[in-house]
Amino acid sequence: MAVSVYYDWHALLRLSFLLSLAFSVGALNHHPSSSALDFSHQRLELDEQLVYDFYRSTCPDAETIVYQFMREAVANDSKIVAQLLRLMFHDCFIQGCDASLLLDDSNGNLNHPIERNAIPNRTIKGFELIDQIKEALEKECPNVVSCSDIISVATRDGIILTGGPFFPLLTGRRDSQESYFNEANQQIPRPDSNISETLRLFSKRGFSEKEAVTLFGAHNIGKIGCEFILQRLSNFKGTGKPDPSVPPDFAVELKRSCNANASSSPLPSRVRNLVESAAGLSYFQIVAPSSPSGSGFDMHYYKSLVMGRGLLYSDQQLMADPMTAWLVTVLASDDGSTFKWEFAKAMLKMSNLGVLTGSQGEIRSRCSFPNSH
Repeated sequence: MAVSVYYDWHALLRLSFLLSLAFSVGALNHHPSSSALDFSHQRLELDEQLVYDFYRSTCPDAETIVYQFMREAVANDSKIVAQLLRLMFHDCFIQGCDASLLLDDSNGNLNHPIERNAIPNRTIKGFELIDQIKEALEKECPNVVSCSDIISVATRDGIILTGGPFFPLLTGRRDSQESYFNEANQQIPRPDSNISETLRLFSKRGFSEKEAVTLFGAHNIGKIGCEFILQRLSNFKGTGKPDPSVPPDFAVELKRSCNANASSSPLPSRVRNLVESAAGLSYFQIVAPSSPSGSGFDMHYYKSLVMGRGLLYSDQQLMADPMTAWLVTVLASDDGSTFKWEFAKAMLKMSNLGVLTGSQGEIRSRCSFPNSH
């Protein structure tokens, strides 16, 4: 009965979402200065080689198994959703959603040039849960469900389980047989990137300014590692000085909060990208005193930026460009429903980025190794 309810729920939500897309009801008004900011009358271009319910005949319980794992994982520790969001973003942003980030033949050697060992990826979490789901699916349907599909479905279900929006997923992705160390080091947005660099990297992957700003909203959940916050306050971009754009009172607050949560064993200095660590701050912590919002998937991230209280330089830089600043202001102005709508569409697009289908790639039997290993 539980499985039946799960599928009915997904089917109804999927139908509702697709009807909304088809009729393009939109959520934001047209900005007078640019048609690029028109949030209405939009349609999504989906990868024609992916389909809904791809495993309906080869592994009909696949998505139910993923959901059951995610329900238990979120109940035990809701931080897993932020971890999987970051994992999915870093995987999809480099050569597409192909699970190349999961490959690991390093035997613990951090100098081995695989994508997983690239500087932005060294503290990514969530690998163990993906491996557990894969193991269960291999018992149910050997050599059928790809690791890349597991990442996408697990992340989507985690978002729903923590109050985020539903979005329908196409499935049928296949797994890469190689990883991309150099690309990961060079092409994942950094926490100290300016707005021009950030938008350039998103644009290279077909994302508009609106979609980039929306995807940044994933910072609504999880924590920003204090090592990056404190670096911004003491050695911004290697200058030995604080970021001059941080308001003095906010800098004092950040130092006090991070020092109170400081770990006795600091992370390696070579880790230079956004991480989620035990010693960190969330955007809800920053804005909660002045905001009635209580959900991770609402407007509090954008409200923080409007207040000039972005935890990362790259976050606050969204207010440095007139177009992205306007988008932030609009997304901060309601109860979060506009953000949820736009985030669902942006995640659907992200999940279809550069996928392998048909005879491309492979279906790995273990997510950490290509089948030839």
